[in-house]
Amino acid sequence: MHRHAYSGRKLGREKAHREMMFRNMATSVILHEKIKTTLPKAKEIRPIVEKLITTAKKGDLNAIRKLNAYLLDKNATEKLVTELGPLYQKRNGGYIRITKLGFRSSDAAEMAQVELLDIEKIVKKEAKPKVKKETEAKDKKKDTKKVAEKKKVEKK
Repeated sequence: MHRHAYSGRKLGREKAHREMMFRNMATSVILHEKIKTTLPKAKEIRPIVEKLITTAKKGDLNAIRKLNAYLLDKNATEKLVTELGPLYQKRNGGYIRITKLGFRSSDAAEMAQVELLDIEKIVKKEAKPKVKKETEAKDKKKDTKKVAEKKKVEKK
């Protein structure tokens, strides 16, 4: 039996299980920016996530519908279209880095970390609004205290 033109790894799973695992892993990579998995799974997930990011770069309604059909979480689609698509607009592929981590102690499987490139730019954007929200919350508390004090004064 020849092995010519066979593509993809089976990873010891049935087709449906394997496809759902890839959908789940792609969703996790997008939401969490990096995941730890075995090296063969990491190598299989790379082209999937890169195609999703390329689709998100278009940003039109058809792209959003395609992403919603594949990804398991609507937040992942929103993050792809609003944050990752514009971030990688000038890059022609190569959005993923696979780093080997060594071997797992239980079964000696080779482990790897899959991470998105340039995620520091995303973290900086998220860090600034959080500070503003905290100050806005403090201002609201002060305003409610002032209103309560005014009501007490008016009652007297």
